[in-house]
Amino acid sequence: MFSRASHAARFGLMTTENVSDHIKFAYWVPNVSGGLVTSDIEQRTSWDYEYNAKLARTAENNGFDYALSQVRYEASYGAEFQHESTSFSLALLLATERLKVIAAVHPGLWQPAVLAKFGATADQLSGGRFAVNVVSGWFKDEFTHLGEPWLEHDERYRRSAEFLQVLRKIWTEDNVDFRGDFYRIHDFTLKPKPLNSADRPNPELFQGGNSSAARFNGGHFADWYFSNGKDFDGVTDQLNDIRSHARKANREVKFGLNGFIIARDTEKEAQDTLREIIDKANRPAVEGFRSAVQQAGASTSDKRGMWADSTFDDLVQYNDGFRTKLIGTPEQIAERIAAYRRRGVDLILGGFLHFQEEIEYFGANVLPLVREIEQADRERELLSA
Repeated sequence: MFSRASHAARFGLMTTENVSDHIKFAYWVPNVSGGLVTSDIEQRTSWDYEYNAKLARTAENNGFDYALSQVRYEASYGAEFQHESTSFSLALLLATERLKVIAAVHPGLWQPAVLAKFGATADQLSGGRFAVNVVSGWFKDEFTHLGEPWLEHDERYRRSAEFLQVLRKIWTEDNVDFRGDFYRIHDFTLKPKPLNSADRPNPELFQGGNSSAARFNGGHFADWYFSNGKDFDGVTDQLNDIRSHARKANREVKFGLNGFIIARDTEKEAQDTLREIIDKANRPAVEGFRSAVQQAGASTSDKRGMWADSTFDDLVQYNDGFRTKLIGTPEQIAERIAAYRRRGVDLILGGFLHFQEEIEYFGANVLPLVREIEQADRERELLSA
């Protein structure tokens, strides 16, 4: 690992904490219909299992470390069909050998001890490759239509904080007692527990969001923090905040950044593809999504919630993936990924228009350039030490 001070001096950048030797890569599992952009442009992808099992094997053979299974319960906003995230994640784990699969889950719709039991089984069956992304929730209808209470923003994140703590305790301790405002656990022991090792004591826990409450949770309770798409300044702001929380808790947290990747042989071709995606946006679906999520983001006291300042164009990729600007030639994208790594990003979570062929293209043309830049950075670091 490189030190913060040496990196800042050498590149003239603001970085946070240590910088990883190798940035990792994940992809969004298309277990939800409609692809990763809410647009009528052709998307050569599918939400069915056969396509996704093949895609998972392609990804792990092209340098990807993780896959994230989305969670959506109700048909909406261009996502009419969806497979449930935890069961789909287990199916992908059993179809692969090395890929780690992250299942997105909602506190309030899961009891944490029940998820802990599922997660321990999935972890055992996959040789320790199961992970969880805790999603505090933005879609009110998914709760109210199921008769579940819809909590205010910061209350949802307080519930998620307890959820993360309960998972961790059940996976690592016996005779667990927990007295929270949302969850009460009494003398509970789970066996078998997830696979444990010195470098991976239990399934990795991810926390997403933009708000102050999400940042607090990420710093205090998660292994990873997932961010919506961000430019360099936005990443630095979040990293500084999250790692400040982590230091106060005597912890370290890794940072994952969402980005929609359009890698093409020429910059013009990549930019033309972006423009076509936006021009062919499904406007009613994007506007419906925008209304739901911006209410959720704006409901935070400091207006820092997810999507609070997203434009219509941003929301055509529903996690602000265009903002990360991983759009251009392989060389341009590799340089930008390397620049994010120098600022402290540990993982890029990629979305693609045509998943199968574009993950292959990325693995053949972009990822090797990223590794070359990382190696050159290390060599310069050694020379200047």
